[in-house]
Amino acid sequence: MAPKNKKSEKKGLLQTFYTKYFTIDFAKSLIFNPAQLSLLTYFILTVELALNIFIVFRVRYTEIDWIAYMQECEGFINGTLDYAQLKGDTGPLVYPSFFVYIYSLLYFITSRGSNIRLAQFIFIAIYLLQLWLVLRLYSKTRKVPPYIIIISIFTSYRIHSIYSLRLFNDPVAILFLYIALNLFMDRKWSSGSVIFSLAVGIKMNILLFAPAILMLYLACLGFLRTIYQLSICASVQLLIGAPFLLTHPISYIKGSFDLGRVFEHKWTVNYRFLDRETFENSTFHVALLILHLVLLVVVTKPCYLFFKNYARLRTLQAQFEPQIAAENREIEQEIQQKMKKLKKKVNDKEEQLSTEQKNFLKSFEKGLKNQFGEQNQPKPEPKDEDDPKKVEIHFDQCVQLAILPIFLINFIGIVCARSLHYQFYVWYFHSLPYLSWFTDYHTSFKILILFLIEFCWNQYPSTVFSSVLLHACHTILLFGVIRKIYKEVAMAKQASSKQK
Repeated sequence: MAPKNKKSEKKGLLQTFYTKYFTIDFAKSLIFNPAQLSLLTYFILTVELALNIFIVFRVRYTEIDWIAYMQECEGFINGTLDYAQLKGDTGPLVYPSFFVYIYSLLYFITSRGSNIRLAQFIFIAIYLLQLWLVLRLYSKTRKVPPYIIIISIFTSYRIHSIYSLRLFNDPVAILFLYIALNLFMDRKWSSGSVIFSLAVGIKMNILLFAPAILMLYLACLGFLRTIYQLSICASVQLLIGAPFLLTHPISYIKGSFDLGRVFEHKWTVNYRFLDRETFENSTFHVALLILHLVLLVVVTKPCYLFFKNYARLRTLQAQFEPQIAAENREIEQEIQQKMKKLKKKVNDKEEQLSTEQKNFLKSFEKGLKNQFGEQNQPKPEPKDEDDPKKVEIHFDQCVQLAILPIFLINFIGIVCARSLHYQFYVWYFHSLPYLSWFTDYHTSFKILILFLIEFCWNQYPSTVFSSVLLHACHTILLFGVIRKIYKEVAMAKQASSKQK
């Protein structure tokens, strides 16, 4: 009788799987329920792999900075350590030392930069790894419905172009950033600090996240441990910059961390409506810096409160997880004992019947079906409602409280940037669905904002209209996020005062 039981058990499992997952309700949940995003992650990655390979083979590669990167790294490989002497077709080297190391490695892998197709496939891998890290964070937060993430990822012409067809260093820096963010959310602080500092060592724009990371350190680790993490970041910078700092320190610092660098007006996406003179005016740059600092001051208090609440929930998680694990072990043992008793009872009943009796019962049951139909069949025994269920708490949802301030503070830097070039879109593209879904705007309006921002970035060359529209979308989105974050803080205060 054992083989028969196994067959029926297997059939029951298949039927349970079919009734649970092959339903309209489950299909809807895959589209609209943020908790289901983790199930769709590998589907998204598979589609993106196919899409990017298709783009590489069907769309012509456009040379912009790759040859210049290779020329700059070739000078380093040949022994030049003076940043003032490391130059390419687009001008002097303006990126920190870790950029030089990574692109020097790519220089050798791609046969001195000549194997463009291989470089494109490497950047597809970079894109897919970064996308997996982004989706991992979104899955933890359970904030944004999957259909929004899927639409924004699959339909972004500009993002696919930047990763697969342009080979800029921005995607590499952002990859390291998202590795660091995932490590921070996993509470692997020292590893996160090392990777974050390496990201800064690829491109300086990662410093836009620095105020948020500092507040995260202070809220979760306290002052002394924050100093320790900052020392790790500083040590990494000294270590990777050592060959240049020990030989031509001023040239290295001035070249790789030049805060006063003037961008070319012809490449600007966000300030096309300004004339060149105003765009390059230092007073205008100072005004944007002051606006940036003012906005950071405006959001500092609510952001820090979000980080503090995140730290408290993580502390509670550390206290409750061992208790929950112990309770679940007891429940598992109880379920196993019940299953053993049930199997024994079934086997005992089967042993009590002879083969002749079983055949008689089957033929009798068949006769009843033919005579009276299916409606009079005995109903299956109801499940025991008292069966124990495992305790499940999705602690990782508290990641919402940390990710929002990090994305917001970076977004403020984007809004106040002196200029945005097309490759800079990767600096904040993957945070836009989260920021828009945090606001109180109507769903259709949130989608409209995302669509219009994508539209602005797809205009080449940028126009007065696209630049003005981009600023309008940024301002509306920023206002919605700041208003909501203050509203959340006020509601939390009211709730705590009522408890007292």
